Amino acid sequence: MKKILVILTSHSELINTDSKTGVWLGEFTDPYYEFIDKGYDVILASPKGGKPPVDPRSQLTENITSSNRRFKKDEKAQKDFEFTQQLSGVKADDFDAVFFPGGHGPMGDLATDEDTSRLVLEFYRDKKPIAAVCHGPAALLSAATEEPRLLQGIDVTAFSNNEEKMVGLRDKIPFSLEDRLKSLGANYNSATIPFTSNVKVSGNLITGQNPASAEKTARELIKLLK
Repeated sequence: MKKILVILTSHSELINTDSKTGVWLGEFTDPYYEFIDKGYDVILASPKGGKPPVDPRSQLTENITSSNRRFKKDEKAQKDFEFTQQLSGVKADDFDAVFFPGGHGPMGDLATDEDTSRLVLEFYRDKKPIAAVCHGPAALLSAATEEPRLLQGIDVTAFSNNEEKMVGLRDKIPFSLEDRLKSLGANYNSATIPFTSNVKVSGNLITGQNPASAEKTARELIKLLK
């Protein structure tokens, strides 16, 4: 059975506000069940291990997906989420692909985390699929500084500056993900209409723009694994 590593944020703080962030729940649960239902073994990990913080806004009624509801009734998934493995003990050799869900949390830890960078480089150099959605592509930044070919000239997407502005968080994040990807040489693309699905596949790298892109990003990863 092929194994997919899902790396979740351990970061819950936004700047200039008392509001909290973390994993955007649907960006985890939508892909998780795409993988599980296709027979893949999914292992969850995070920089600190244990239970990742969940962005409270992702649990509001208007943002709830069918996979969110399924997750709440899934005892195994709940337990796995409660006890994620610590990244320092994880090796890419044990997996066939890696997936990074979003939420604003990854901007605060995965973007600079040494173990995240190590794992991204291991997957990249082993030519294994790497997928990330929304703010998940922040996990690529540190690795791309060490290995510029990871992003230079590569078509990617991620949560856009316009979308940040529309959700009112542009001044509550440490940097612009769109601008940082561009500065590393990536060909950044965004959907014409904000918050609509947009996924880019460039070789073994798959990126999705926003929550609406999570399911398709997972499906594109499955295509590569097949």
